[in-house]
Amino acid sequence: MKPRAPQHRSSGFCIGVDVGGTKISSALFTADGAMLSKRKVPIDRSGPNAPVAQIALAVAELAAEAGELEIASSGHSVAAVGIVVPGVVFHGSGEVWAPNIAGWDRFPLAARLEERTPLPVVLDSDRAAYVLGEQWCGVAKGFRDVVFVAFGTGIGAGILADGRLVRGSGDIAGAVGWFALDPRFRPEYGERGCFECEASGSAVGLLAQRALEEGRPSAIAAIAASSGGEITAETVFQAAAGGDALAREILDHVAEAMAMGIANIVSILNPEIVVLGGGLFQSDLRLLEPVRQRVARWAQPLAAAAVRIEPSGLGEDAGLYGAAKLAWDSVRVWP
Repeated sequence: MKPRAPQHRSSGFCIGVDVGGTKISSALFTADGAMLSKRKVPIDRSGPNAPVAQIALAVAELAAEAGELEIASSGHSVAAVGIVVPGVVFHGSGEVWAPNIAGWDRFPLAARLEERTPLPVVLDSDRAAYVLGEQWCGVAKGFRDVVFVAFGTGIGAGILADGRLVRGSGDIAGAVGWFALDPRFRPEYGERGCFECEASGSAVGLLAQRALEEGRPSAIAAIAASSGGEITAETVFQAAAGGDALAREILDHVAEAMAMGIANIVSILNPEIVVLGGGLFQSDLRLLEPVRQRVARWAQPLAAAAVRIEPSGLGEDAGLYGAAKLAWDSVRVWP
């Protein structure tokens, strides 16, 4: 990473890049959070350096676009690039650990990017970006104590305490998927964490698969067969919408587990708002109200009464907005 002393930038552009397990999204932003251009490509899995080349190309293309815009407006060039990854960023070394990307185990991402772009780069985790994005331009705007919980393939949380990111001593804070919610320990809890095994997007499909293997009657299998055969959270949502008893039972279980995990967050951190995002809260909000009601039952009463629980206002773009905010924060002294 190229360090740069903070400077006041009231205009110009920053670039945000959100590296996911299956895609890389990138966008050009103004200082006030306007997204001017966005692109998304499938991630190249041919080797650990392949995604680096994709990131560098996206940055170069967006920087060129910014150059065209600044000619028209006599503005300023790209100030910095924020890049977020689905895992852990070790800030002291610029290395990353992203288990969904082959070869990214203590991978020197900062050093590799320095070789490919002249722009200042700042790295962080996607969960940090989610919470920063929502606070900057989303549903948490104006709040200083915020938690973003992403319910996707896994579960992770971005945490702001009094406006500051909480990263922990080893940059691992927010790994809430490892919350212990069930005293009946199962082997998979040791691999993925109890909360993640009971309430993530992948857990919904696995719970359904397990129930079908036990012989439970359900429309889930027929719905899955009509759409390729894989049982996913979307399959279960479709079955539940049609009144399927097993699908509704699974979603009730997931809502209870979600509420327990969120209640633990509320009781520990006493946030003003908890933002719910990820795949389970993008296309279908049927779990939102049951979760709200059950959090009130499980959490510390005063904290539960004060907290707001809201779906993401930025959806799948929360990471992009947060990446851009990280970039701006690296070069700008905010008022």
